[in-house]
Amino acid sequence: MSGSNFAILVLYVDDILLASNSLDMLHESKRLLSSNFDMKDLGEASYVIGIEIHRNRASGTLGLSQKAYINRVLTRYNMQHCSPSVAPVVKGDVFGTFQCPKTEVEKEQMRLIPYASVVGCIMYANVCTCPDIVYIAGMLGRYCHTPSRRNRIGCPVGRKVPGARYRE
Repeated sequence: MSGSNFAILVLYVDDILLASNSLDMLHESKRLLSSNFDMKDLGEASYVIGIEIHRNRASGTLGLSQKAYINRVLTRYNMQHCSPSVAPVVKGDVFGTFQCPKTEVEKEQMRLIPYASVVGCIMYANVCTCPDIVYIAGMLGRYCHTPSRRNRIGCPVGRKVPGARYRE
C-alpha cells in the first residue's frame, strides 16, 4: 500500500475526529460528511473526551495528556491536595481482603464513599493515557464489592494517580 492515501474517522457520540495523510482526502471526507449530515468544522482538535492533544508540527510529534481530567477527578473526590508519586505502586504496598470492612459500621461508612466511581475514573485514565497505572487500577478494581478506607485513600488516588497529573 505504499503511496496510498487513507483517512481515519473516529466517532464518539456527536464528535468526529478526522485524520488523513492527504489534505485533499481530508477535505473530500469533510465535504461528503457535511453534505449528508448537519455538522460544523471546529478546526484542528486540541481536546476530546477528556484528553488534551498536543501537536508540534516542526518536530513531527503528537502527544496526549489527561492532566485536566485527572485534576477534575481529584477535585471531585476531594483529593486535590494529595502528594504525587512517580511510581503507581511502591515496595511495601499490601492489598488484601484483610483490609475490607469487617463491622457493620465500617461497611456503612464505606457505602457513603463512591469507591467504584473513583476506580472507574482511574481505569479511564489508564486506558487512555496512563498505561503505567494498569496494575494499581486492576488491584483496586478487585475490591469494588468490599472497598476499604485504606484502599480508597491510602493507595489509589492519595498517592499513585496524582503523579499522572504531571505527565505531558
